[in-house]
Amino acid sequence: MMNKNVEKAINEQINKEEFSSRLYLAMAIWCDANGFPGGAEFLYKHADEERVHMLKLVHFVADRGGQAKLMPMDPPEQNYKDLLDVFQQIMKHEEFITESINKMYGVALKENEFTTANFLQWYITEQVEEEKLFSTILDKISLVGTDKAGMFHIDKELEGMAASKTVPSPEDV
Repeated sequence: MMNKNVEKAINEQINKEEFSSRLYLAMAIWCDANGFPGGAEFLYKHADEERVHMLKLVHFVADRGGQAKLMPMDPPEQNYKDLLDVFQQIMKHEEFITESINKMYGVALKENEFTTANFLQWYITEQVEEEKLFSTILDKISLVGTDKAGMFHIDKELEGMAASKTVPSPEDV
C-alpha cells in the first residue's frame, strides 16, 4: 500500500503534469495563430507527451493501491510576445517541474518508499533531457535574434523535431 504522504505528493505532480500539457497546448495554439506552424506542431506533440507523463503517474498510483485525484487548475497563459517569449516561459516551467520532481523524490525517500523512488528516477532523467532540449532551442533563437529568415529556419527545425518525435503510451515509458 502506498504511503499517504507519497500519494499526496504524486497527486500534486499529476496536477502539474496535466497543467504542463495544457500550457504546451496553449502555446501551440499561439504558434498556429502567429505564423509558426513548426513550433505549433512541436508543441502539440509536447503537450501529448506531458499527458503521457501524467498518465504514467496515474497508473503507478493505482498499481500501488492508491487513488489518483484530479484537481482544479487555473488556465495557462495564452498570449506571448514572440517565439522567444514562448520558449523562455517553457524553460522557466521545466525548471519548476524539475524542482517539483526532486521534492517528490525527497518525500519518497523520507517515507522509505524505495519502489516509488526507483520509479521516479525516470522522471529525474527525463527532466535533464527536457531542460537540455529547451536550452538548446533557446540558444538557437537567441542566435538569430529578430531576423525573419532566421526565425523561419528555427520554425522549420522545430517542425523537423516534431516529425521525428513519437509520443509513447504511458506503458511504454
